[in-house]
Amino acid sequence: MSEELHAEELAGASASLRPEQFQFVRYRLEGSVCRMTLNRPEHNLLNEALLKELATGFESLHGKEDVKLVVVDSACKVFSAGIDIGEYTTHRVFQMLDAFHNLFATMLDVGKPVLTVVSGPAIGGGLELAAFGDLVIATPKARFALPEITIGVFPPLATTIFPSIVGPKLALELVLTGEPITAERAKQLGLVNRLVPEAQLEQTVNELIARISTLSAPVLTMAKKAVWEGLGLPLRDALRQSMNIFLHELYRLEDAQEGLRALIEKRKPQWKNR
Repeated sequence: MSEELHAEELAGASASLRPEQFQFVRYRLEGSVCRMTLNRPEHNLLNEALLKELATGFESLHGKEDVKLVVVDSACKVFSAGIDIGEYTTHRVFQMLDAFHNLFATMLDVGKPVLTVVSGPAIGGGLELAAFGDLVIATPKARFALPEITIGVFPPLATTIFPSIVGPKLALELVLTGEPITAERAKQLGLVNRLVPEAQLEQTVNELIARISTLSAPVLTMAKKAVWEGLGLPLRDALRQSMNIFLHELYRLEDAQEGLRALIEKRKPQWKNR
C-alpha cells in the first residue's frame, strides 16, 4: 500500500510540475524552437527527477503548433554519463525505468522533431537519449558507449532502436562489448548526422534551426511520424502506412494545400502551422 501511495504522489508531483520549476533542465521557448539544456553538474547523471523534467518539457509542447523543433543539449562538459547508479537499487529501478520509458514515449507522442547536440561523452542512457534525437550534431569531443553489459544489465532502448540505426550486427557489437567509440566512428555508423569542429558548433546548430524554422510545424511532425511508424514493418506494410499518413492526415492540413498553391503560383508558402 505504501509503495502505491508513493507512486501516486510522484505522479501527482509530475503532473503539477511546470518548466519554470525545473531543477535539472533549463527550458526556454525561443520563437519556433524549444530548448532543453541538461544541467545536473558535473556529469548530467539521469535520475528520475531529471527524466520527469524532460518528459514534462515535451508534454508542455502539446498544442503549441508554432513550435517546430526541440533542441536538447548540455550545460556541462559531458552530454550525459548515463543513469545515476543510485537509481539501480531494487526499490528504485522500476520507477526509474518507468520514467525513462515515459520520456521516450512522450517524445514520440508529441512528435516534434528533436535535435540533440553532443560535445562531450554520451554514455549509456545518455547515448540512448542523444541517439533518440532525429538529428544529432556532435563535435570531436563527443564519445559514445553502452557500458551496461559490464555491470550485468543491458540498455533497453538501445536494443530496440539501434538495430534500425546502425544495423543488427553493429548494434550487437556496441551492446555486447560495451566498448566506447569516437565521434568519427559514430558518424560513420549513422549515430551522428553532422560532425563539426567545436568552433563551428554554434553556427551549425543555428543554421539547422534556421532551415527547419522556415518549414511547416505540422508537416514536419507528419514526416517524422511516417519515418518512425514505418520502422520494422515489412516494405509493403511500411509503404501502405506512409501512404495512409500522407492521404488521410497530411493532405488534410491547410499547410499542405498552401505549399502546393505556392508552388503553382511561384511564391514562398505562407505557413499557418495547421
